[in-house]
Amino acid sequence: MNDSATNGNKPKNPLLQMHNFKNIKSIIWDWNGTLLNDVDISILSMNQMLEKRNIPLLNVEKYQSIFTFPVQDYYVKAGVNFEEHEWDTVAMEFINNYRKNIVRAQLHTDAVNTLEYFNARHIRQFILSAMEQVFLDETINITGINGIFEKIIGLNNHYAATKEVNAQRLIADINMNKNEICMIGDTIHDFEVAQSAGVECILVSRGHQSHTRLKSTGALVVRDFSELWKL
Repeated sequence: MNDSATNGNKPKNPLLQMHNFKNIKSIIWDWNGTLLNDVDISILSMNQMLEKRNIPLLNVEKYQSIFTFPVQDYYVKAGVNFEEHEWDTVAMEFINNYRKNIVRAQLHTDAVNTLEYFNARHIRQFILSAMEQVFLDETINITGINGIFEKIIGLNNHYAATKEVNAQRLIADINMNKNEICMIGDTIHDFEVAQSAGVECILVSRGHQSHTRLKSTGALVVRDFSELWKL
C-alpha cells in the first residue's frame, strides 16, 4: 500500500475530519513514530545500510518525504536497487542496525502523560504496529507502559507490509460501535488502515512522514499530543 490518499483516489470511508473525539471510548495507537520517538534512529539505521552500498544518505526532510508502506517501496525511493541487492538481506540488515540503535530511542515527552490522561477517563487503549510481535513486546516492555494497553498487536514478520488485516481483527475484538473508536498514527498508512476499518483517525506530524503529506489525506493532523487534550 502506498500513498494512495494523495494521488486523487477517494478514501473508502468519508471519515475525513475528526469531529467528535469526546465520543471516543477506545484508542488504537500506532507505536513507531507516534508513541516511540524513533525517527532519528530509523534514519541512522538506514544510513548505515546505505553507506555500505555507496548510496546517498538521508536527512530528516528527505526521509519524511519518501518513507512509505510497504517499506520495500521506501527502500527503492531511498536508492536501493533490488536488481543488485536482495530484499531479504537489505531488510534484515536494517532490522539488525535498528535493534542495536533502539537503545537510544525514547517515548515522546508527552506520551506517558497523554496515555495516563485517557486511562483516567476510562478510555480503552490498544497498540497496533507494523513491528514484528516479539520485538514490539520487548520494546514496549522496556518503557514500562505495557500495562496501560489491553492488547498489543504486531506482525508475524519483520517486513512491515500492512496493518490492515490486524486492524480489522482488533476492531472486531474491541466490539464497540466504530464511531467510538479512533486510530492515532503518524503515517498515511495509518489513515488508510483506519479508513478501511471504518473508524476515526488522527495523525501526528512529528513522526515518519511530513506534516504536508499527512494533511493531504484530509484527516485531522496535530503536531503533538497536547492538541488531543483540547478536542
